[in-house]
This record gives sequence, structure tokens and C-alpha cells, in this order.
Amino acid sequence: MIDERPNFDRPLERAGSGSLKWDGRAGQFGDGDVLPLWVADMDFAAPAAVTRALVQRAAHPVYGYTLFPDELFAAMADWLRERHGWAIEREWVVMAPGVVPSLAATVLALTQPGEGVIVQPPVYAPFYSVVRANGRQVVENPLRIGPDGYTFDLEHLERCAAAGARLLLLCSPHNPVGRVWRADELEGLLDIAWRHRMAILSDEIHHDLCLPGARHRPLACLTDDPALVVTALAPSKTFNIPGLGLSALICPDPEQRRALRRVFDTFHVSASNPFSVAGFTAAYRAGGPWLDALLPYLQGNRDLALDAVATALPGIAAVRPEGTYLLWLDCRGLGLDDAALRRFFVERAGLGLSPGTIFGTGGGGHMRLNLGAPRAAIERALGQLAAALAAAGA
Repeated sequence: MIDERPNFDRPLERAGSGSLKWDGRAGQFGDGDVLPLWVADMDFAAPAAVTRALVQRAAHPVYGYTLFPDELFAAMADWLRERHGWAIEREWVVMAPGVVPSLAATVLALTQPGEGVIVQPPVYAPFYSVVRANGRQVVENPLRIGPDGYTFDLEHLERCAAAGARLLLLCSPHNPVGRVWRADELEGLLDIAWRHRMAILSDEIHHDLCLPGARHRPLACLTDDPALVVTALAPSKTFNIPGLGLSALICPDPEQRRALRRVFDTFHVSASNPFSVAGFTAAYRAGGPWLDALLPYLQGNRDLALDAVATALPGIAAVRPEGTYLLWLDCRGLGLDDAALRRFFVERAGLGLSPGTIFGTGGGGHMRLNLGAPRAAIERALGQLAAALAAAGA
């Protein structure tokens, strides 16, 4: 029976379901019993509308090669227009088997071997691998950290672009630091990119997960130059359906679209299956009320965690995230090296978090905590961490 009303407090047993987050604990942490708050999926049931669409599609007993129907494009276009004020054209859309493959395809399509691609660490680890694995050069433009949190270093970015970098990989909203970039910050990036004829691939997979008080601005809405921005997005993070593996690239420039399609043609990988199409369409068409209930719940988890950091977790600090369901913990005050920090969280606190080192420069001494879980689980995690710190005399 499908539960029509979202209940984010309801615990769901995911162990044994093939879940990377839960069934991968022993391989990831050497302990199959840690509380897993690492990989970025949430421990919440997907919207009932998505489940209904999947059940309905499963009822048809033929699961053959599948086209992208008009309704899929219409649902996505309506969502972007109504939620983000962005009017897209169907011809701009290139469907893809996920955002990470989209990053790789864009690197291949818009740069040549040996050319520089800018990343802004600490940042989602595949930003590095899609560049290096495809024979391009990673050019780091690290985020700056100050009293008010993380910001772009535009002066350094200017030097990177002037030195010949051809592409910037932007994470917006940012994983792992939780920034939702302001319009003036994004316009600063666009100004540099325009003057140096450098394209930007804007990974906006967390575009809907802005906590109350923050507003996401699609980068492409801030420029009239169709060749400046390619946008990667998907409903996967928004509606907790990453396992369905379908995304879209929004590419207004026809020459860039042709280049992207040529790259995907060489992959010989289909972007669609009947279930990914059904879930993608239903999420954007009918998932709004579920998302509207989710965001204040995530805000409550965030505020609970920040309060614990301030009052019960000595040696640990955190920047208040404006978006995503990820909390970036600065653990440098504990005085542990990265290997010891990882052991402390696993062996002493019983927690499986993402180590900051995987996010590159600036990630050392940090851990990323996934807040997308029932509040009782977040309370348990914070309690275990506080107890471990107390036992260690922190």
C-alpha cells in the first residue's frame, strides 16, 4: 500500500535492499554496524506520486526500449518555469544517464586533450576524476573561507581563465559546503568566463534543495550568451530517486549540443529505461507538495545539528548550510590527522561519514554529514558523537 502523505520521521529498513549507503558499510568503513550518514541519498520514502508511476509502469509486462515522451519534457519545463523562473526550449535538452556522465561528456565535448578545466575545491569528488580520466588538466580555484563562510576567489579565477582554462565546473548549490550562490557572485563568474571565452558547466542537481531563506538562481538565467553555460540537473536529489539514473543537460547553443550528442553517441549507453522515464516525469509533475514538506524538515535537522555543534561538540565547528542536506563539519580543533579522524568517527562514535579528504584541497580535517534522515537518527548520531568526544576528553 502506498503511503500518500510524507512522514519523514518514519524509519525505513534499508539494510538488505542493495542500498549502497547501508549495505556498503562494511566495505566502506570496515564496520557493518556504523550509522551511515555518508553518500548523498536520503532515508526517506520517495513521493507517493513517483511510487504510483513506477507501480503503474511495472504493471505493463513488457520492459522494452523506451522513448522520452513529450510529457517528460513538459513536466521538466513546467517545473523549471514555475519553481525557478527559467523558460527552457525542448530543443535545448540532451537527456543523459546521470549528472556525473554529463560532467564527463561536457569535458570531452567542450575541451581538447591537455586543456585546463577549473574546479573549485573542496568540491564533489567526481569533478576531479571526470577531468583527469579524460586527459585534461585540473586547474584548482579553491573557495575562500572567511568569517561568513565560503566564497569564490574571483581574482584567482581570473588568472586561471587568463592562463587558458577552457571550462569551469561549477557546483551550484555547492556540495559539500552548502552555499547557495547569490546572483552577484554568479555574475562575477559569468563576467570572467565571457571575457576569456570560457564555458561553464553548472551542476545544479541540488537546485531545489534550498533551505528557507535561500534562493537558487539558475546560472543560465543570468546571461544572454547561449554558449556560456551548460546546465546539468535531475530530480534525483530533490525527490530521493538517484537510483533511477536519469538526468538532463540544458544546452542552448546548437554547436555545443551537437558536440555533446556526438560524445554520448560514442558511449553507446542508453539514457532511458521505462522506470527512469516514469519516475522522472512523475517527480517533476506531481512532487511539489512532497518537496514543500521536506524543506522545513531538513531545516529542522540542520538547526538541531548546528545547535549541537555549538553546545555539545567541542573541537568541531560548522558553516551554516543554505542548501542541500549536507553539513560540512570542521574537525580540525580535535587535533587529529585525517586517518585518526576517520578512525575516531567510525570506531569511537560509530558513525559512517564522508571524509573531507575526498573533496580535495581544503577538505583535510573535515567530515561531511548527511542530514537527510529521520530526526531520531540525527539525534542519535549527534548523541554518539558527543559521547565519544566526552570519553576522549575533548
